[in-house]
Amino acid sequence: MRLLMKSLPLLFVLLWTGSGFAVAADYQVTIAGMKFSAPPAELHVGDVIVWRNDDIFRHTATARDKSFDIDLPPKSEGRMIISRAGAVDFYCRFHPAMTGKLDVRP
Repeated sequence: MRLLMKSLPLLFVLLWTGSGFAVAADYQVTIAGMKFSAPPAELHVGDVIVWRNDDIFRHTATARDKSFDIDLPPKSEGRMIISRAGAVDFYCRFHPAMTGKLDVRP
């Protein structure tokens, strides 16, 4: 019990300052003018990507490795949590010339 009481202040400081703990972040990738915006350079496992379709056409954000497939009707958005590290090429199933790449770190 004593050890626990002595450890609590240190645990509180670590949690409060964020030392040693990664905090997930939200990022947005927008589709406009039949193009994906540039994905963020600093993606990590656990981060959230909000895919936003500002076009008047239906699009998808589809991973070539089939790890995700987000359907995006016009003027809509979809969210996904990044679940693994590595490079993932993506495209729109309806417009295959629309492409991009996510580089995800652990």
